[in-house]
Amino acid sequence: MKKIISIVLLFASTFATIAAQEIKASNLQKSGNPIFEGWYADPEGVILNKQYWIFPTYSAKYKDQVFLDAFSSNDLINWKKHSRVIDTSVIKWAYMAMWAPSIVKKDKQYFLFFSANDIQSKKRNGVKDDYNGGIGIAVASKPEGPYKDYLGKPLINQFYNDAQPIDQFVFQDKDQKYYLIYGGWGRCNIAQLNKDFTGLTPFPNGELVKEITPKGYVEGPIMFIRKGTYYFMWSEGGWTNGTYKVAYARADNLYGPFERESTILEADSTIATGAGHHSVINIPGTDEWYIIYHRRPIPNKDRDHRVTCIDKLLFNEDGRIQKVQMTLDGVGPRKL
Repeated sequence: MKKIISIVLLFASTFATIAAQEIKASNLQKSGNPIFEGWYADPEGVILNKQYWIFPTYSAKYKDQVFLDAFSSNDLINWKKHSRVIDTSVIKWAYMAMWAPSIVKKDKQYFLFFSANDIQSKKRNGVKDDYNGGIGIAVASKPEGPYKDYLGKPLINQFYNDAQPIDQFVFQDKDQKYYLIYGGWGRCNIAQLNKDFTGLTPFPNGELVKEITPKGYVEGPIMFIRKGTYYFMWSEGGWTNGTYKVAYARADNLYGPFERESTILEADSTIATGAGHHSVINIPGTDEWYIIYHRRPIPNKDRDHRVTCIDKLLFNEDGRIQKVQMTLDGVGPRKL
């Protein structure tokens, strides 16, 4: 009888040890950086239908950037790829350089904003303004699509305030109105979207956009509100090299003025260069924040070899953003 009891106790002890090891392994599980395979940049991270979603740019030569993939996850660890949620066969006016998607859910539909064709201005090319491209909108009933062209033409194809119409970010303010913050070539504009997203609502002075360019701004704007304060973030430097980085400013309203405070993400010679063009996710009901960004792994020097990564975004007691520590491990599991 004693022998049987000893065997039972041994089995119980073994199973308890295995269970403890599995729990420990689960607690130590990390997303790893990059968080999914492939060359991807300009990641838009959002929460949709109690899932994490990332909509990035396919990082390749402009002529090959004719589609957008998406990725979804329930825990920030395991990511499912949704291939070609949209491409140029659907957006007839787009033929290359589909960039920097931004997505928002409104009235049970999903509006995917993107830029295409890398249009140029006379001020830049010395010839004439190019209007065949700019910022467009696609719409679908599910985050993974299929998407269709919402307007049949670009929403913005003008060079207001000399800003190239790229790198659009959709922001919903406290008044529930939606705003488009965008711009390349060192200039940033903000515009109010009308109720059905078919155009822009002019400001009281009749202008369609306001310029809110902070010092050092290059591209990749985003905005969020934390504890009543507006945080405006952007990328600086050159996206093709190690000078690329992220800076931020704060203000008490949507239009600023935004005075640059500091750099919070930049190259790390032991991990990667070209870190920037990011987005931010906040876990609803918490002060828990994540930064999703792209970077160029070392020693890789190819212009388009960029990968999507995630790390924690932390704040000091006074509201300042701490410098982001790029990691190879990424973050731990976090279910919604």
